[in-house]
Formats: sequence, C-alpha cells, structure tokens
Amino acid sequence: MTKRPDELALMAESGRLLASVFEMLDRTPLAGLSTLQIDTMVERFIVDDLQARPASKGQYGYGFVLNCSVNHVVCHGVPSPTDILRDGDIVNLDITLEKNGYIADSSKTYMVGIVAPAAMRLVRVTYEALWLGIQSVRPGARLGDVGWAIERHAKRNGYSIVREYCGHGIGREMHEEPQVRHFGKPGTGLILREGMVFTIEPMLNQGRRTVRTEDDGWTVVTTDGSLSAQFEHTVAVTASGVSVLTLRPDERAMVGKMKLVA
Repeated sequence: MTKRPDELALMAESGRLLASVFEMLDRTPLAGLSTLQIDTMVERFIVDDLQARPASKGQYGYGFVLNCSVNHVVCHGVPSPTDILRDGDIVNLDITLEKNGYIADSSKTYMVGIVAPAAMRLVRVTYEALWLGIQSVRPGARLGDVGWAIERHAKRNGYSIVREYCGHGIGREMHEEPQVRHFGKPGTGLILREGMVFTIEPMLNQGRRTVRTEDDGWTVVTTDGSLSAQFEHTVAVTASGVSVLTLRPDERAMVGKMKLVA
C-alpha cells in the first residue's frame, strides 16, 4: 500500500494535471450546458491539452470520462445530452486522470448560478468535512480518525454520511487498498504509514443517508430525494503529515491555514 519516492513524484504530476482540469472548469459557465457537453469538454482537455488519459473511460465498462451527479444524485451520475444544468443546481464532477502509468482522482461540487441557501450550506459543510478528514492524516494516525473527523462534522451540522461508498487506495490502479470510510471511531482502523496514497471523498446528504441505484446500473440517488454533495482529493501520507496531490491553486490558502504540506 506504500509508494516509493519516484512513484509519489509521478502521482504528484498526475494530481497537478488533474487539478488543472478543475481550473479549466472553474472558468467555464456551466448553466445551459448538458452533462454530456461537459464530459466531451473535459475529455478533449485531458487528451489534447494535457496529453494524458481519462482513466474512468472504459473502466468496468463505463463509457464516459467523468461522473456528473446533479442535486439528489449522490454519485456515478452518467453524462447525458438531455441533462441540462440550470440556475440553482448543484453538480458534483468526479474526474480521474492517468499520466505515466499513475492515476489521480478528484471531485468538486459546483454551484450553478444562484443557489438556495440550504444547498449552499450543504456544499460548504461537505467541503469542510473533506478538509477535516485530510487534516487527520499523518503517520501513526488511524483510518478511524479520518472517518470520525468527517462524520462528527456532518452530524454536528445536521447531515448524514453515505456509507455505501468510500475512499480508496490509488496508484497504478484506480482502486487499491485501503478502503477509506467516511465514518468511524478515533483510534481504530489501519495505522497510516508514510508513502500511502488514497482518496478521501465524503458524500453528505441533507436527509437520510440511504441511497439506491437507478436502472442504468450506475446512477446512485438519495432515497428521499434530498440533495447530496461530495468533494474528493487524492492524498499521500508524508513524514510530516499529508500532501494533497490534487490540490488546486485556489486551495493553497486552505493548506496554509491548516498547516498541511502542499
């Protein structure tokens, strides 16, 4: 489960490139675009501009570059020409990228246009939960510490944590050990070691935590129709703490505030 320094350097490059994909999306007005248009745009950017491979396309038979999960869709939303983003929507864009044989994985929930205060709060708290989980990563800490930090923040703010999906180790393969749950008890679970690389990707629901998969076999939605939000980063355990491999430039202030390693 641990990576050599040369492998970490290659993973950091994949993470840097993936962060630039989100920078591109940050500059793109999303209202009025179909989720399929976003998928096509991201594929062209990864392949043509970054000379990299969209790692999700073709994996497990999936035919697209990213997942577009809108409003009550928790995860694995399938791009479609008929799903048009509109003012007030929230949409999680989950993207993977492979360069030089190593994969990075990240997601961000975007608020489209003017979003209702309740939706804005959900997005904010989910992002905070991600960073509290990241802040818990260091050699000698346990995976239960990460899950507990995320779950505590969600519950304190009145949200539920989706339990069916978790973070995961990552490297040459998209899904490696360990599994990283977003709930747990402090002082329990796998002990973190320098060189481990994994994703942290909490999904918070406004309502109940229960979910179901739609007939397409991919799209996961809240059973009560409530909104769901998610954020994700790929992180590496370092000698002094944690390095966020998919960190975007606009997040560097967050790293400084939490005294994390960029």
